[in-house]
Order: sequence, then C-alpha cells, then structure tokens
Amino acid sequence: MTDQKTPRSAAITRRALLGSGAGAAIVSSGLLHAATRIASTDFVTRTGDLSIAVTALSDRAFRVRVAPVGALPATPSEMLAPIAKPPILKRRREGSRTRLTLPQAQCVWDEATGCLSFHDSAGNLLLSEAPGSRHVAQSTIGNEPTLAVAQGFVSPADERLYGTGCFQDGHLDIRGLPRRLTQVNTQISQPFVLSSKGYGLLWHNPGMAELNRPDRPIVLNRQAAAGEARMADVTTSTGNARVERRDAVFTGKFTVPQGGRYAFLLDLGRKMSSRHYVEIDGKPMTDHTNLWLPPTASFIGALAAGEHSVLVRAGDEDMPVLHFAPVEDRTTWWSPVSEGIDYVVIAGPTAAEVMAGYHTLLGPQPMMPLWVLGYIHCRERFHSSDEIIATAREFRARKLPCDMMVQDWQYWGKYGWNAMRFDEEHYPDPAGLVRDLHAMDMRLMLSVWSKVGKETALGKDVAAKGFYIPGTEWIDFFNPVAARFYARQQNQKLASLGIDAWWQDATEPENDDLVGRPIYAAPGRTQPGEKRRNLYPLQVSRTVYEEQRRAYPDKRVMILTRSAAPGQQRYGAATWSGDIGHDWETLKRQIPAGLNMAAAGQAWWTVDAGGFFRPGKGQYTDPAYQERFLRWFQFATFLPLTRVHGYMTDTEFWRYGETVERIARLYLELRYRLLPYTYALAAEASTAGMPLIRPLVFDFSHDSKALDQVHAYMFGSAIHVAPVLAAGVKTWDVYLPVSEGGWHDFWTGEHRAGGRTHIVPVTLDRIPLHVRAGSILPLGPVGQSTAGLLGGALDLLVYPGRDGTASLYEDDGLTYRYEQGAAARTPLEWKQATGVLTLGSQRGTYPGMTNSRVIRAHLMHAGSSALSVSSGVAVDYTGRAKQMILST
Repeated sequence: MTDQKTPRSAAITRRALLGSGAGAAIVSSGLLHAATRIASTDFVTRTGDLSIAVTALSDRAFRVRVAPVGALPATPSEMLAPIAKPPILKRRREGSRTRLTLPQAQCVWDEATGCLSFHDSAGNLLLSEAPGSRHVAQSTIGNEPTLAVAQGFVSPADERLYGTGCFQDGHLDIRGLPRRLTQVNTQISQPFVLSSKGYGLLWHNPGMAELNRPDRPIVLNRQAAAGEARMADVTTSTGNARVERRDAVFTGKFTVPQGGRYAFLLDLGRKMSSRHYVEIDGKPMTDHTNLWLPPTASFIGALAAGEHSVLVRAGDEDMPVLHFAPVEDRTTWWSPVSEGIDYVVIAGPTAAEVMAGYHTLLGPQPMMPLWVLGYIHCRERFHSSDEIIATAREFRARKLPCDMMVQDWQYWGKYGWNAMRFDEEHYPDPAGLVRDLHAMDMRLMLSVWSKVGKETALGKDVAAKGFYIPGTEWIDFFNPVAARFYARQQNQKLASLGIDAWWQDATEPENDDLVGRPIYAAPGRTQPGEKRRNLYPLQVSRTVYEEQRRAYPDKRVMILTRSAAPGQQRYGAATWSGDIGHDWETLKRQIPAGLNMAAAGQAWWTVDAGGFFRPGKGQYTDPAYQERFLRWFQFATFLPLTRVHGYMTDTEFWRYGETVERIARLYLELRYRLLPYTYALAAEASTAGMPLIRPLVFDFSHDSKALDQVHAYMFGSAIHVAPVLAAGVKTWDVYLPVSEGGWHDFWTGEHRAGGRTHIVPVTLDRIPLHVRAGSILPLGPVGQSTAGLLGGALDLLVYPGRDGTASLYEDDGLTYRYEQGAAARTPLEWKQATGVLTLGSQRGTYPGMTNSRVIRAHLMHAGSSALSVSSGVAVDYTGRAKQMILST
C-alpha cells in the first residue's frame, strides 16, 4: 500500500483565470488555450480507448472527465469559479483499487469493475457508477466533430432525487423520471441533482442533456378529426399576439413484456406547445394545459404485462413522439453534444453540506438588496409614468406595503423593440419617475430584453458591428465585445436614469433558439449553438451584473430573469417560472417546480402570483378566481420573492374587492414583519448556498413519509408551509415531519405532534403554517416599505419543545460594504431545560447601525398567535450578551 499527498498548484493556475466575467471573456476570446495545457489532475487511468481523469475541486468535491485518449483538454468551465483554496489529497493503493481521500469525501477507482464510486469522510458509500453504463461515441454537429456521451449511476430503490430545475411536469422526486434539459419559457434547466443518500451531482455540460432517456418508441397515428378552432391572446418575442389554436388526437399501441413501473417522455416536436395530455388504457397519466408549455413532458406509470393503448391530445400543429422504458435502479445522464463525460460529485452527507460544497465551487454569491424581500408589484403592463405614480400613491394611501413598481415591455413605443429608450409621449421624464418613486421609498424595475429590434437605431448599430446571432435579433453574449457593447448601452441609456433593478426577460433565449445557429467561439471563428445551448442566460446575467458593479460599485445589483444556468448565482440574479396559467393545477405544479430549483442550488425563485395568463375582465368580480388568487398570493408570501403579475391585467389588490384587499394586506404585513427572518435567510444563501425554500429532504431526510410530500415545504429552517390547493375547502391535510418537540400552529399556537397527518382547519385568510419546536422566530414591525425596518425593536417568538439556535443578520441593505465586513450578526440560543434565551454578543457593525434596541421575547404556547403576542420579557440590547428567563 502507498499513501501520497498531492498539492495541486497547476490546477489553481488554470482555474484562477475562470469564473468571473474576466475569465469568461478570456474563454470566449480563445486566449485561455495555452493555460488549459497546464491543467493537472489527481488521478488518471485508461480503460480501452478512453482516458478517465479525476480532479479534487474542494474538501468534499471531485470532478470526473472521460474522453478519448489524446483528446484536447476540456474547455474551461463557465459554471464553476476559481478554486479559492486547493485541497490536499491523499492517494492510497488498495490491491486493485485506488482510493483518493479528501477531508470530507473519498473517491475509489475499482479496476475490476471499471467504475468509480464516491464516499463520505467515514467511507460510507454515497454514489457509484453503474457497470457497463459508460458510453462515448464520435458524432458531429453541423460540420464539426463532437461526442455523444452517457453515464449511468446506481440508484437504490429507496433513493429520492431532487433538482434539475423548474419543470412543469409536477414531479418533486425525479428518480427514474425522464427529463430533457432545455431552456424554454416556463422551464429552467439545471443539470444538478440532490440525493437523499447524501450527495449532489453536477452534470458539467453546457449543452442539452437528458436524464433517464427512454429508448422505446410508440408509433402514434393522427386521427382525421381535429378539434374546433379557438382564439387565444398570447405573448411572443415580438409582442402581444392573437393566435388560433385547435386540438388534435393521436393514438397508438405498445406492449410491455412484464409488469412494473415504466417511464415516459412525450416530445411534441415543436419549440413550444400548449397541451400535455396522455392517457393509457383510458386513464389520464398527465394532463396540463397552458397557452405556453415546454415541448416535452414526462411521467411514470405502473403497467401490467401485455398490450396497452395510448391516446395523446395535442395541438393541431404538434408532431408528438412518445418514448418509454422500464424504471431501473439506475440514473443515467446523456448528452448528444459534448467534449466527453464530465461530472462533479459533492459529498454531504446532509443537504446543507452539499449546498455549501456546491456554493464553494460556484464562487461568491452576492447579497440581494434588502428591498427584494418586500412586495414587488407587476402587471402587463403600465402604459405611462402617470399610471405608475398613481398606482404607487394608491398603495401608500391604502396602507398596502410595497417596495417596487415594475415596468413591463413596450415602454419604448415609437423607438422600436428594446431600443433602450422611453417613448417621451408617455414617459416624459424617466429620471423624474424614479426620483418620485424613491421619495415614496419605492424602487423601479425595468424590463430589458437580450434582443434588440433591427429597425431601431440601436439595432442598426448592433447589426453593423456584427453582434447579432445570425438569423435572429438576439445579441451574441458569448462574444465578449458584443456583451460589453450591450452592457454599456444599457448603462448609458437606462441605468443612468437611476433604474434600480433589471428584468432581463426571455433569456433562454426564447425558446431554445441557439439550436442550428452559429455563435461566437473566438475572433473570426464560430461554433454551433448546441455546444453552449443552455448557458445563454448565464452570459446575459454576467454581462449586466459586471457592468452595473463597474459603473455603480456601491449599489447592489438585482436581476430578475426567466432562465438560469449553474454559475448564475454569482451575478445577483433571481428567476421566476415564466408565463404560467392561473388554474389550480398550475398553482399545484409550481410548488415542486420551485423546490427543485432550490434543490438545484438556485436560492432565488418566484412565480407570477395569480398566474400570468388570467381569466379576462371577469376576474375582478368572479368569486372563484378571487379565492384562487388569494391562494396563489398566500403561497407567494412564503417564496424568496413575493410578486404579482398578470397578462392584460391591472393586478392591484383593490380591484378585486374589499375581501381580497383585506386578506392581501394581512399577508403583506406578515411578509414585512418576517423581514428579520428572511434577511437572515438571504445571508445564509449568500454565504452558504442554502435556499430560502427547501424540500423536506433538507431537514427530514430520514422521514420517508416526509419525503413523499410534494406540496409542502420549509421556508427557512423554522416555518413549515402547506399551501391550500383546492376550492371551497374547510380543512387541509398536513403531514408534519418527525421532529423532536413537535410543531406549533403559527395562527393559534396549538401544539401538534410530528410524524402524523393532521386535519388542519383553514379559512379564506389562513393556510396551514407551523413552526418547528426549538425555533426562535424574529418578527419586526409592520412597515409600508423595507426602508428602516431592520435594526429597530424586535419580537423573538420562542417555540418550546427542544433546544434551538438562530441568528440575526443585518447590514445597510443597499451597498456592498458587507464584503469588507460592514455587517452585524447576533447569535440566539434557547435552552429548553432551563427556559433561558441567550442573546449572544453582536459581532460586527455597519454604518447607520443603532447602538441599542428593545428586544421582547415571548414563549409561545397553545392560544398564542404569532400575530398577537403579549408584552413578553423585554430587554434593552446594546450588543452585549444577555440572558432572558422565560417561564415554561
């Protein structure tokens, strides 16, 4: 046996050039070619004509690359950041095995099986490659050579898998499920999965990938009769449009040799569709309708051996193809365009450790501005400055808390698509508009696209410089010169007006539009868009973020964008689920969509509360929609960002009547009172990669029934949220996970045991909310904006039943001074046995911080509502440690 320690300075040299915008620009220009030659690995072996290289990226992460012997070095990563501190690796030979050991992870190469396996620091198996599942084949894309690759991993029957991003198929646990990872409206693809077995895996490929790709086609025959035509108002990349839609029916038969669970992938054969409907033997297996849906959908069904009939309802212009395969104890990744098999494994074993490990690889992730945690008001659309100001004033007059007005598209008017100019006829003084909003403690977000109309003055300049992706109006952000030009134009023409936040819309680009198009590779050279098919949104966000930080170094950048890729976390970007519908089924499907974004490492995600596509003018007085709208908004209150939006709709709460306005106010005020809690969560996202919303696997991975819950989640570590997803209900079934000390009803204080399903009363103004025993929940005052809400008087709600800890995080909320340490953290600790709450010594200060504050502590019990606590035990806290005795 031999033991070796391997420091890896060569890898640092290579990676130190990557990750940030400068690195990405170097990559795009081709200047990094020489640097890639010096990249080192920690273990290299050969099997047949393939070379397998393993590199330690951190104390708990390995990167694996498999390529033909003699292949060029891998293109530097755009997803991963430079290695901040190279890990020390131990290499040990154990007979036919080689073990690579890091402080928190191990990787073992087994010559006998030809497979790699991954283990935690104690040697417990986390993940292993499946024997015989490694495939690397020569292929072409356009006229260029490429590789089609696949790699399978063993998946035990009791494993649960989460991640791959925001999908509309309604699945949370994606073990065995096929998914095609493309970037389209309502679908955000992230090639990352989190396992209940204690690992994370990044399929490190910038192109399209498929998970568990089924290989058995079902022949579908189109039926002669088509459905009746219907008209629909939709959004397009050129504006609003009224289109004709009609349905068609396709049928077929298929046979399965033995009974069991089978996975299906429906491909509708177009860039987008509007109907996902498949029935087998007369039973609907998936049924979802929206004006825009992704081109693929997937499901799993249990089938008996023998012949089965299938029926697909689709759009008249769709060309559906249905594939299936048995669900196996294996997870397989496949990429048709690649430089080789390339994946990263991060060892936990807890989800928090996986997220922290992923965060380390992705690099520093900035704090969002404090005001993003307030209410963001959107509609499609405001038509003038006067409308915006009148709406903002009405919010203040009605005492409906709000931090931001959002100007959607077409404010450019006569100047043409995304001309980066306001039409003065309706927006005579945009800078004055921003000043007027700021005077009300409100901000302005502006919709800006990554396409520019060729008829505009700006577009003519773009065309003359050759900055368009050929055949489109999309800017080629892979070209660093084009990206810089775009960013400077946005800065000079718009940011100079004082705009606070950027709504970078349709950054897929809409929809999956790099396919078949050449994009920039290096000066004078292009490459097929398929090679970097899923990374366009990353480059857009990087471009905007870096220019804004350069131009306004003391102002936090906030970007809302419809698509994302790994690494985008570095650039102040949040996402939302796109142009979704308003029905109950769509609301239901947003919960697993958002939780799988969180599990994929994207902390900032939200929805168009109320649905983007609305039911028309009758929505304002329709009791059925009013109820549904409130359930949407209650869900949105417990998301990272709380916002309402709606197509061809004036979305203000008061337009729906007194009841909707009253209940909306209740949840807005709750959202603002939770600001000390949510800002601490934001800091945790920035420093450790923990998402604000979390599937139950994060905290309850050993509770199998908790892992079955698709439509309940944790908002931080303290609050369990179970949105109401049906009309007219008086109760809602809520499974509360096994947790020491149980749970407390947020509204009533009633104690409920964990490990049980409870029938919880609900009303129109209440959804089931429970606080975990041992939690210390900070609540601030109600405010009309987030301005001045941090740092003042505070209520700490202590939920007894077990020991607990929490922390407060505060800074100025607006600048990047926290990066130099201008922030304050206060640890909190509750001891159940003694009934003592300790306010720890405050660490750090920031300009404008108050020297003292009143903190009131409340021991919660049955009958204690979080929104109407008693006077409690009060202290004047000056930053020094204090103990508060709460009677138990």
